[in-house]
Amino acid sequence: MYWTFIASVACTFLLSYPPTDYVVHGIDGDIRFTIETSLPVFILLIFVLGFFMSLGKAAVYKHVPVYYPQHVGAVGGVVGMIGGLGGFVLPLTFGVLNDLTGIWQSCFMLSFCIVALALMWMHFTIRRAEREEWAANEERTDLPELASRTPLN
Repeated sequence: MYWTFIASVACTFLLSYPPTDYVVHGIDGDIRFTIETSLPVFILLIFVLGFFMSLGKAAVYKHVPVYYPQHVGAVGGVVGMIGGLGGFVLPLTFGVLNDLTGIWQSCFMLSFCIVALALMWMHFTIRRAEREEWAANEERTDLPELASRTPLN
């Protein structure tokens, strides 16, 4: 999941940058240049993004039976429902953003924000779960002879 989110953040960040003309006022005059994503680079980024998102979808459905072994069907259904709602709401949101901003790349800007938030949420959730597991295992030891030993007087 980390690889999925990191690759998705990188791709959506690169895809969200609109074509931009720059003018730098140099010593010998103005220096003009343009930054924009060419069609081959755009296609490559879309393919990479699609590949990693497909891995992420498979990973989500792989985690369902691990974390919810007694409710695989219900949780899998809820995950599918959320995905379906995202497939319904996001294109509408992309159109609204395009109308509001007038920038074609606004859909990738929103995608970048969503994926970056999901990456942070996942990371902090995993770290919290690790801390809870370490705290639960703190009183146990791998050396049974030390666990049963009484202090000397």
